[in-house]
Amino acid sequence: MLNKYFRIIVGVMVLLSVVLSVFVSPNWMWFTVFIGINLIQSAFTKWCLLETILVRLGIKKQSEGCAIN
Repeated sequence: MLNKYFRIIVGVMVLLSVVLSVFVSPNWMWFTVFIGINLIQSAFTKWCLLETILVRLGIKKQSEGCAIN
């Protein structure tokens, strides 16, 4: 379940930042860069702030990877 919420939230944030950069200010593209850097960092460190927040909110972790249980 955690993986599902994580992907939805990150996808919405990326789409929102692209829309804001087109219609409000190109500086919103830096938010997209920030999201990408955090995803790369989490791949190496195995730690992600969004995952920590979701777990503290009570979202259950599932098995590693994209395997369907």
